[in-house]
Amino acid sequence: MTNLSRRRGCGELLLLFMLLGTLCKTGSGQIRYSVPEELEKGSFVGNIAKDLGLEPEELVERGVRVVSKGRTQLFSLKPRSGSLVTADRIDREELCAQSAQCLVSFNILVESKMKIYGVEVEIIDINDNFPRFRDEELKVKVNENAAAGTRLVLPFARDADVGVNSLQSYQLSTNLHFSLDVISGTNGQKYPELVLEQPLDREKETVHDLLLTALDGGDPVLSGTTHIRVMVLDANDNAPLFTQSEYRVSVPENIPVGTQLLTLTATDPDEGINGKLTYSFRNEDDKISETFRLDSNLGEISTMQSLDYEESRFYLMEVVAQDGGALFASAKVLVSVQDVNDNVPKVILTSLTSSLSEDCLPGTVIALFSVHDGDSGENGEIACSIPRNLPFKLEKSVDNYYHLLTTKALDREEISDYNITITVTDHGTPPLSAENHISLKVVDVNDNPPAFPHASYSTSLPENNPRGISIFSMTALDPDSGDNARVTYSLVKGTFQEVPLSSYVSINSDTGVLYALQSFDYEQLRDLQLWVTARDSGNPPLSSNVSLSLFVLDQNDNAPEILYPALPTDGSTGVELAPHSAEPGYLVTKVVAVDRDSGQNAWLSYRLLKASEPGLFSVGLHTGEVRTARALLDRDALKQSLVVAVQDHGQPPLSATVTLTVAVADNIPEVLADLGSIKTTADPYDSGLTLYLVVAVASVSCVFLAFVIVLLALRLRHWHKSRLLQASGDGLAGLPASHDVGMNGVQAFLQTYSHEVSLTADSRKSHLIFPQPNYTDMLISEESCEKSDPLLISDKVNASKEEPGVVQQAPPNTDWRFSQAQRPGTSGSQNGDDTGTWPNNQFDTEMLQAMILASASEAADGSSTLGGGAGTMGLSARYGPQFTLQHVPDYRQNVYIPGSNATLTNAAGKRDGKAPAGGNGNKKKSGKKEKK
Repeated sequence: MTNLSRRRGCGELLLLFMLLGTLCKTGSGQIRYSVPEELEKGSFVGNIAKDLGLEPEELVERGVRVVSKGRTQLFSLKPRSGSLVTADRIDREELCAQSAQCLVSFNILVESKMKIYGVEVEIIDINDNFPRFRDEELKVKVNENAAAGTRLVLPFARDADVGVNSLQSYQLSTNLHFSLDVISGTNGQKYPELVLEQPLDREKETVHDLLLTALDGGDPVLSGTTHIRVMVLDANDNAPLFTQSEYRVSVPENIPVGTQLLTLTATDPDEGINGKLTYSFRNEDDKISETFRLDSNLGEISTMQSLDYEESRFYLMEVVAQDGGALFASAKVLVSVQDVNDNVPKVILTSLTSSLSEDCLPGTVIALFSVHDGDSGENGEIACSIPRNLPFKLEKSVDNYYHLLTTKALDREEISDYNITITVTDHGTPPLSAENHISLKVVDVNDNPPAFPHASYSTSLPENNPRGISIFSMTALDPDSGDNARVTYSLVKGTFQEVPLSSYVSINSDTGVLYALQSFDYEQLRDLQLWVTARDSGNPPLSSNVSLSLFVLDQNDNAPEILYPALPTDGSTGVELAPHSAEPGYLVTKVVAVDRDSGQNAWLSYRLLKASEPGLFSVGLHTGEVRTARALLDRDALKQSLVVAVQDHGQPPLSATVTLTVAVADNIPEVLADLGSIKTTADPYDSGLTLYLVVAVASVSCVFLAFVIVLLALRLRHWHKSRLLQASGDGLAGLPASHDVGMNGVQAFLQTYSHEVSLTADSRKSHLIFPQPNYTDMLISEESCEKSDPLLISDKVNASKEEPGVVQQAPPNTDWRFSQAQRPGTSGSQNGDDTGTWPNNQFDTEMLQAMILASASEAADGSSTLGGGAGTMGLSARYGPQFTLQHVPDYRQNVYIPGSNATLTNAAGKRDGKAPAGGNGNKKKSGKKEKK
């Protein structure tokens, strides 16, 4: 036995060296090796690194590993050497049984390339199994009258090896009566039969002991033996006979245990014990005896355990029918197992990527997996599929391996996660299927800039806002995620009125809220154009811009400003002239005011706040024109004081007041004479004047009258003409004889003789005020003085002689009033509307406003002369055509002057000093004066 083991070891070593390094490649990507069985664990199989075109150290770097096909892993890799070695002792008989060729298939996976290679290793058989008989001793019966050439069936031996190492021959021990004949079956099995060479004589020898030896073709040759005991029986003339020499039956693999497959029938014409038949399996192996049961009396074959097509597709057995006289007959039974679709397909994931960037290219490999079905034929054919609405596809690789690939670019903002269901279905009836779910997360890439919901924004802010107040909030949306979606806000650099925009407003970089850094003034800044940038935090960052229009809303923070009459700077009161013959509706003067606000806050209305003579004057609600409400009476005071209030329509409304002094006189001399005797209208609060103040006023008046009388007497005596002319002439004797006596002369005269008495009630400290000259209130035009005052002309004697009627004062010149064409209205055809209706024609109104403001501005600057035109109170220059919009401060954008929808017409004849109808007397004087 020791020698046998030694010979076996030497044979294995020799075979190992013969097969070591054998390698061949067949097909695309297929690697094949050969290796003998029963090698020790870790034995060299082949240089896999070399065959893959890699260096040994690259095996670990590239993630090269062995992928087995669902069975025990028989081979492994040695990373250091790059060799493929055995993982355990390999028994070829256990793997492939009696198959002529034993191939073990597995795959080599290169993880980095996600590429798989097929490997086949052929297991070479070695002579490691002895031929073996099932029974160590077998009894064979034979009739003594058996003829020469009678054949007796002997048990055959089995050898698990294949090829030359399998069973090759039998040997029978030496004897006189029997010889050995070996018959080869269709399946290659050798069946020994005992042949009777000489007749038997039971009386001479009842039992014959023989030794049957089975030999294989290995080196060394291995053998097995069994003892054959031949028992000689009495004669049995007829042998049993089966109805069929071969029985075939086909059954599905899923039949229940105990199902009867078939019944064998054999007949024997003998009687008695020689005709009684018993059935048995002949030389059945363990698998047959464990799977099937044979009824020895009935010949019925049934299953003892479930059948499995994947384990064995058919079963071949031999049944013997033997009578009591030791005669027998045999028949072959072939049981074919039909495949049933009883195995569900399986999906085995080999490699998987759980996340993928959304900018990956089409064709990127996501997973590598294999499919397997234990069934065969159509039942084992597998169809693999995924849902059609996904941007992925399956691509078949080596064997049953598939790649899962992308078919187009992914968009995380559209779908961020994919749940891919891989469905495998076989072609059986009914088909069986299985599913495997793969979760894939799409990694975000910064491919979307922040976007504002609107193309532009606008907001408004009331002026005079607190500093730091929140103005507006804007939000940009970024469909990316993480830092790619974190948006910061900033203002685009720019300037407004040479001042950086960042000094006006600021923005919170995180929330997008804008804040005012200063208090805005509508009159200085009405709107502000900003650009806001939204930028994400990706790499590289993306951004977008949006415009924001910030409008400043006007607030009623400016009170009306009165341009005419201008407020005095020396404490004096402006004086306006009204003739005694003024009719109701006579235009005395016009209050002009503006408001720096806009809209309703700049709509102005005028009203008479206080008057010394109630009911005598009225003020246009929207025009500011001061007109007589009734005719002047003799009992009316010669000096009227009016307080006019101008109020805007803001909330709350703001107002301003101006005090007007109206002198009732027909011409300048009368004004000068009357001003001395005008008694200031007592204020309601001045009802308690002291007696001393009354006496003082009376004394001053008496002195003034006496002085005037002396002057008149001197003039009478000097000129010897007229009492009235002498009295008037004496008063102006000190004036130079000049043809052009204008504003300065009259103002100086008024400065000398005009005064105003201010009395305070309930006080003894009431005082008398002599006002300083006020150059802003122009009373009488130069031409009016030339026409109506002969005292100012040196050569009036001749004119007096020629026209004695001169001593009578001429009637009031109506040229100082507004003509019908000059009054507000459409083309001067109608008076202005004082009913409170705002004008419809804004352009005409602005033209009117511009002319009024120009004249008022000039009056405030003291640039106009007193003699602007006949009887126009100095308004001729203000309403003249030579004043255009270029002389006016531009309030048209925020001031609306109500009351008229037409412009003033040019009454050139009246402004240029041409006498209208009714002024003939003065016209003659003017003509003679010009000749002088």
